[in-house]
Formats: sequence, structure tokens, C-alpha cells
Amino acid sequence: MGAIRHRRRSIPALAALAAAAVAAPVLLTATPAAAHPREGRLAKELVEEVTARGAYRHLKKFQQIADANGGNRAAGTPGHAASASYVYDTLKKAGYQVSYQDFDFHEAHTRTEKTTVLGENPRELATTAFTFTRSTPAGGLTAPLAPARVDETPGCTADDYPADTFAGKIALVKRGTCTFVEKQRAAAEAGALGVIVYNHSGTAPVRGGFSSPAEGLIPSAGITLADGEALTAAAAKGEVSVRLELDQEHVKKTTRNVIAETRGGRSDRVVTVGAHLDSVPEGPGINDNGSGSAGLLEVALKLADEGANKKGRGPANKVRFGWWSAEELGLLGSEHYVAQLSEKQKKDIALYLNFDMIASPNPVQFVYDGDDSDKTGAGAGPAGSAQIEALINGFLDRKGKPHEGSDFDGRSDYGPFIANGIPAGGTFTGAEGVKTAEQAARHGGTAGAPYDPNYHGAGDTLKNLDLLAFDTNLDVIAHAVGTYAESLRSLGAR
Repeated sequence: MGAIRHRRRSIPALAALAAAAVAAPVLLTATPAAAHPREGRLAKELVEEVTARGAYRHLKKFQQIADANGGNRAAGTPGHAASASYVYDTLKKAGYQVSYQDFDFHEAHTRTEKTTVLGENPRELATTAFTFTRSTPAGGLTAPLAPARVDETPGCTADDYPADTFAGKIALVKRGTCTFVEKQRAAAEAGALGVIVYNHSGTAPVRGGFSSPAEGLIPSAGITLADGEALTAAAAKGEVSVRLELDQEHVKKTTRNVIAETRGGRSDRVVTVGAHLDSVPEGPGINDNGSGSAGLLEVALKLADEGANKKGRGPANKVRFGWWSAEELGLLGSEHYVAQLSEKQKKDIALYLNFDMIASPNPVQFVYDGDDSDKTGAGAGPAGSAQIEALINGFLDRKGKPHEGSDFDGRSDYGPFIANGIPAGGTFTGAEGVKTAEQAARHGGTAGAPYDPNYHGAGDTLKNLDLLAFDTNLDVIAHAVGTYAESLRSLGAR
């Protein structure tokens, strides 16, 4: 029996609703496969049936969970555990094969971060301890500074640390080119007892870090560009000694991804769709990323209503939904998921769709730039990503919705998938970036203001969403899932 169809919410109805709030690709043959008898129909039905009103109930639930758990749904907290349970239970009732994927992570709690320049007139410098740094001994680490060579790759290679000049000293390194892990390792191998990295621009101290406590080899911290240049100049004239004091606790926690997949469909052509479920500790994370999580959940439920989990009625290809944890700590959940896959399982994933922040209050409709037509940043995604972008752009064009490209800059959960050659795409509506006048003219909203002024803050609540943008992106998810669930023809030969 088919699902009951719902008429799409009108613009006034969505406004009233807002007020009420006060993933190596599968290789296809050169000749496209024959069209599935339902090709195109499932996508159309999902777009008709998935509504902002339906998805909004999940946002309300996430808000209620945050309110009952200290105001957030951060990884490793009761708020995230309750969010994961809600998603799991809802999908289990809908007939999906659902599982938890537990993994451990660490949190860094800094108690002391201080750099003091010693001498006749000691002075303290603005200092930021690197995440997962080694702590200094009690009372701090006192040693002369040794500036690393500043070149095109400052402090990145052994050549930047002249022999016998860093042993027993604290390395002073300029930020840039290579990772903080590489700078720290090079300094440690040169014999440095600690490392201080100064910024390459701006007035703030470097905020650096490592992915886990195991990467912290020596005490490491960041200071400002001005302080770094002043210390470098002083050290060129004579010995400069500093006392570096870092005290950081590393707390091990456990969190979980939620994975749900259709019971049928080709398991060698898996359509994977994901969104991160965790918030930052500072707020409930209703836009970031309750919006993407709620959108996936509602589409999954409507896909189930269309018989996705009933024998003989399911889609041609298996659809797998993932709600990732600890994205806010560095894509840890999606990285863990991909790392656990065998090579065959990776090859069985036909594509990955990512939806992160799709209801920003001052939105721009961004679509990940799979073909690198914008010629900015990281470049094109793996083969097939251009076709995903084209599918989404074509759908938005038909609906008369303006859109623009967004670079695969590694800030969301598509990262581990594209790193393993899996084509990816998706949408988002902006984070802390500032809307330009040109964007305001095309998309509406306020020029000169952030896309989401509540990004990573306590104000990321039900009251601060754009439900029209939410509705548009729900349609995108529904169209893409419905299309790829029945056919991969639009991805082309790969």
C-alpha cells in the first residue's frame, strides 16, 4: 500500500511553523544499464512526500533533548546519546537494518597555557596550548629559544633545524605549509624540548593541535605573529630564554555513529547519505547539524513508506544512511566509519551525499563543487562528483532556486569518503562566512552578516532557522536519494 501524499507546505505555513518555535567508486560499464521501471518515479514521489513540517518534528525533538541535557548534544554527552537513541529507535520501527558503531575519542581540557619571556623585565605572551599537547613539568619548561629557519616550508623539514642548535632548547617556528604534527615532529627529532609556533597573519595566537594524544610528542603551543617576530629578532642578537607552562588533561570518552540501510537493493552499488548528529558543547546545534540529521531522517522514513524495506518493493540499489558523531572534533565519526571498511566495501559504495547545515538563518544555497568549475581551493572530487553536482544543480534550476559552488575544503564528513576515491556531493547553506552584497541580491538576506550568526553558539536553536532554505534542501535530499536508489545511470561510465 502506497504512502499518503502530503501537499507541500506553503510559504505562509512555513513562516507560521517558524514562529511556533518561540560518503574507490563502483565502476560502471561504458554502456549505461537499462532504465529501472521506476526510474524517476521514486524521486518525484519522495520530493512530494518529504515536507518541512515532517522534518521539523525531528528538530523539535533534538531541541528538547538538548534542553534536558545541559543545552547541547555534543559527542560523548547524554544529549548526544539521547539523540542517537531517537534516530535508532525511529528507523528500527520503520523497518531498517539499524546498528550502532561505537568508537573512542579524547577530549582535551587545558588548565594552564602560559609563555613568559625571562630577563630583567619578564613579560607574559598571549598563548594557546595545542590540542593534545604534552604538558610541561610542574613549574614549566625553562630553556633558550632556537628559531627554526623561515623559508617556503618553515619548520617543516630537518633542514630547517641546523645540527646541534636545538638540543635542550624550545623551537620557535613560523606557521605555514605543513601540518602542526610535521612541525612538531621535525623539532622533536632535532632535539627540541618544546615548540612554540607563531602565526603567519592576524593578531591572534595560533590555535593548533593534533588528532590524538598519541601525536603529542613535546609540549606545543601557539603565539601571535607580532610576538613571534619580536622573539625571532631578539634571538638573532643574543640568547632569549622563556618559560613555557602547559597543563592539559586528556579524557577518554566513547560515542557512537548510527547506521541504517535498506533491507534490499544491490549491495555492490550502495548509495550512502550522511550528516553529523553531534553539536558543539556551546549549544544545541539545531542548524549545525540538527537540520541535516532531521532531513536525512525524514527522507529515510518516506523511503520506508515507499516500500524500501519490503520484499520485492525495495529500490534497485541499497541505500545506507549514516548519522556521524564527533564531527565537531575533527570528522572522527565518519573517519572511523570509512577506516573500518574493507577495500571491497569501499568499492561497493557508489557515491556519498553529505548534508551539513541546511537551514542557516541568512542562507546561501551552496552545492559542493564536484567538477572544480569555480577553480578555488581543493580541486575536483573523485570521478563521479561532477555528475552529482550536475544532478543537484539541475534540480535546483528546475525549481528556480539560485545556487553557487562550495569548495571541498575538508570541513565536513565528505572528507574521508573523497580521500578514498568515493565520489561525493551535497549541499549546505553557510556557516560563519559573511554574505556578500552580490549573494544578498541573488539569495536574499543581509549582506555583511554571517550566513549563521549563531554558528557554534548557544543561539543555534529552533528560533534561528530559515525554514524555506530547509524546505529546499529537503527536496534536494529527496530527489538525490530517490534518483540514485533506482539508478546510477546519471553518474555516467567510470
